[in-house]
Amino acid sequence: MKIIEGFILRDIMGQATIIGEGAAQVDFNKLITLNATAAFLWRSVEGKEFDIDTLANLLVEEYGISTELAKKDAAHIAEKWVEVGIVK
Repeated sequence: MKIIEGFILRDIMGQATIIGEGAAQVDFNKLITLNATAAFLWRSVEGKEFDIDTLANLLVEEYGISTELAKKDAAHIAEKWVEVGIVK
């Protein structure tokens, strides 16, 4: 997976928010807010190829949670990102 070019994480009034910038995102009419954990993951994989295991390992390292829980959480967030069209 990779973040689709043109989607940027910005701090808008204290909230981590994904916005589309540039011609490729002209039809993207959403603002997507992220909680602190999702924003951490986004920042960690910006500009890189990643998969569920990458996200899960980041969660385990940062939060000390079990690998099983991390994989479940990572799969959920990745699914959501793909669903809304900000990751492919």
